[in-house]
Amino acid sequence: MATTVDVFNHNVPAESDFGYSQAISSGELIHVSGQLSLEESGEFSHADDFAAQLEQTHANMDKVLDHYGVTRKQVVSQVLYVVDLRQNAAATARGNLAYFGDHRPASTVLGVTELTFPGQVIEISFVVDRNLPA
Repeated sequence: MATTVDVFNHNVPAESDFGYSQAISSGELIHVSGQLSLEESGEFSHADDFAAQLEQTHANMDKVLDHYGVTRKQVVSQVLYVVDLRQNAAATARGNLAYFGDHRPASTVLGVTELTFPGQVIEISFVVDRNLPA
């Protein structure tokens, strides 16, 4: 039996410049590249503003979920990359609880020294399982 593959992109220059997709589904799993604070125009926004970047990152995560017709409750795992984790740990936890509500995906939080864009302080990759209840 052939597996259907569906690729999703935000249509930002980095996708073609670097050669990647924002998400790819294969079977019941959807693997999502690190989402960050990119605006519709493809411009990075909110440099050094953790709360604003986290809000935009979550909005971009929702765009991916919407494309595939799935919900936050179907996210099975996530990896959060956080610059200055000690300073941003509490805000990371608050944002995660607000985004997922009572759903608890497997999570790994990594403190990193820098991310792609100057002033970028958060990036989140995740995996979705369509078999979970929405």
